[in-house]
Amino acid sequence: MFEGITDGLTSAFSAFRGTGKITEANIHEGMKQVRKALLEADVAYDIVQKFVKDITAQAVGEKVLKSLRPDEQIVGIVHQGLIDLMSGDHELAIKANGITIIMMCGLQGSGKTTTCGKLATKLKSEGHSPMLVAADLQRPAAIEQLKVIGEQVGCPVYAEDPKDSDPVQVCRNGVKQAKADGAKVVILDTAGRLGIDEELMKELQRIDNRVGPDTCLFVCDAMTGQDAVNSAKAFNEALELDGIVLTKLDGDTRGGAALSVREVTGVPIKFVGVGEQLDKLEQFHPDRMAGRILGMGDVVSLVEKAQQQFDEEEMLAQQEKMQKGKFTLDDFRKQMRQIKKLGSMREVMKMIPGMGKVVDQMGDMNPEDDMKRIEGIINSMTLDERENPEKIDRSRRTRIAAGSGVEPAEVNKLLKDFGSMGKMMQDMSNMGLRDRMKAVKQMADGGMMDPNSDIREKKIRSKRGPASVAKIRDNRKSKRKDARKAKKRNRKK
Repeated sequence: MFEGITDGLTSAFSAFRGTGKITEANIHEGMKQVRKALLEADVAYDIVQKFVKDITAQAVGEKVLKSLRPDEQIVGIVHQGLIDLMSGDHELAIKANGITIIMMCGLQGSGKTTTCGKLATKLKSEGHSPMLVAADLQRPAAIEQLKVIGEQVGCPVYAEDPKDSDPVQVCRNGVKQAKADGAKVVILDTAGRLGIDEELMKELQRIDNRVGPDTCLFVCDAMTGQDAVNSAKAFNEALELDGIVLTKLDGDTRGGAALSVREVTGVPIKFVGVGEQLDKLEQFHPDRMAGRILGMGDVVSLVEKAQQQFDEEEMLAQQEKMQKGKFTLDDFRKQMRQIKKLGSMREVMKMIPGMGKVVDQMGDMNPEDDMKRIEGIINSMTLDERENPEKIDRSRRTRIAAGSGVEPAEVNKLLKDFGSMGKMMQDMSNMGLRDRMKAVKQMADGGMMDPNSDIREKKIRSKRGPASVAKIRDNRKSKRKDARKAKKRNRKK
């Protein structure tokens, strides 16, 4: 997500790098590019003007102009500016005693009903007992959809026949039922429309006045940009919203809604939807989001995700093996399967600081395909070979390669990399997760465990530059041509 704005801001910051001493003139020039990047991301014009003005005022101060690394200072100022732009109370208040009523509202197509299920999933994982109330009596199949979602979540759903019901009474009856059943949180799925109209607002105001929800959340589609911001503003004027949920943020390459909605409405973003599955709802953190936008990664969110998805007992067992130097290829395969639970490898890599550029350089390469190839190679080994890879000789390599559909050279490379990785894995076992992320980055930069990499070329690239790499490649091509010519001459003889 946010690829457009991230690329735009990265390009803007490059104007400050390698220029020696930064002057007021090139700060203003760089800020023009920041302004362009924000406008192209569909951030509201007034917000862009104020943001760039504030950042420029700080950047031309003595502290930046006289600092040793002024380019880093400017990135830091923009980072803090983005945090301030999205700041607010992002916690969802749940009562310690009694029932908490959460009213969900929004336009049709924003993902409101699905978000109700996602919120229920999140609350259940935190130890709460939610109940869903089907108060959308306008959209056909809305009640059935909520019932299906409730069944998937394992959460009770209160519903009535829409023909003989009033949405206000459905909400009140749902709250009564929740009290009787011992539920602690009630989520009201209210009706939406294709656009904002007076009838919709009156219905929502009646529910708000008669039921008295503790929290009113507006659900909007982040991909609609300024339309989402304008809708949020209209709903806030009618209902006094307590928070906003931005859905489909994983598909939002621009980021205009995320950067504008707080400033325009004065209402904080509480949650963001980052996928279709019911567990793809994340609490919004301005500092983490600012880091993602600037390509700095988001280790904290990655750690939290890992803690939720990984099998703790399995991880402890693997760590103990690492410490003893007994980490096998079978353990490595299990660890890869754990990592797959985190989702797309490209998105996971982007959350590790410094790995965003590595992902960009990968082009059409797919890390998931590489992992499948490695797993296929390991699957083609016997249990004894996984436990004792040093036993794998040439004939075994040929058999494993044939079984996994790869060349023997790839099997050899995996074994060589795994041998080199053993010591590093043992050292990593005593590190914290943040330090492990840095070690993973070093491994990726070195091409380790990448079947398509050429480690020697990467080392030369870092030391001598791309010209040397091109020369090596030309030499290799020349040698291959000479070898083919020699074969032809031998055949003629």
